[in-house]
Amino acid sequence: MEEPQDPQVRNLDARSLRGLAHPLRMRLLDALRFGGPATASQLAETLGESSGATSYHLRQLAAHGFVEDAPERGKGRERWWKAVHRGLGFDDSLLTDTDPVVRGAADMYLHEVATTQTRDLSTWMGNRTEWPEEWSRVWDMSSETLRLTPELTRELIQKMHDLLESYRPLARADDDPDAEQVRFHTHAFPIAQDRTETQP
Repeated sequence: MEEPQDPQVRNLDARSLRGLAHPLRMRLLDALRFGGPATASQLAETLGESSGATSYHLRQLAAHGFVEDAPERGKGRERWWKAVHRGLGFDDSLLTDTDPVVRGAADMYLHEVATTQTRDLSTWMGNRTEWPEEWSRVWDMSSETLRLTPELTRELIQKMHDLLESYRPLARADDDPDAEQVRFHTHAFPIAQDRTETQP
């Protein structure tokens, strides 16, 4: 993957990856990135966890620079948290790091990302009838299979990312009643095929 240049996107390194690679921490970070600032109690209710667990893992995320206090939202004694970055960048070299702990954390992180994306799609499928008709007509779940070289695959992936990024300046303000957060998932991977040749 290309390293993001956007300052709002944090590139994961070995240390920060070890601090993030935990299912609940990843869910907490996603909840703050996409749902906005919240307290540990609010996140516990949203995610079906105890407030003790969410408080502990929020502090761990803060120690690694993923979340920070949101004092502008704080009222009373409860602590509000917000995400520091809009997105995360993953370097494939983490999967081949010399430290097996880092390799394990990288593998766990990617599997959790895949699980989250599957959960997002399943949630939409289960709730789509609750959305206005105009949203029910614009969703997409499609796949294409092309025979490409690694170079062409990398080129196509970059073009897809560039296209999505070109729409960022067009994103609507939070107070636009016609706009919603729309999630785009992109997956590109080779399909294993049996290359055994039939002997005559």
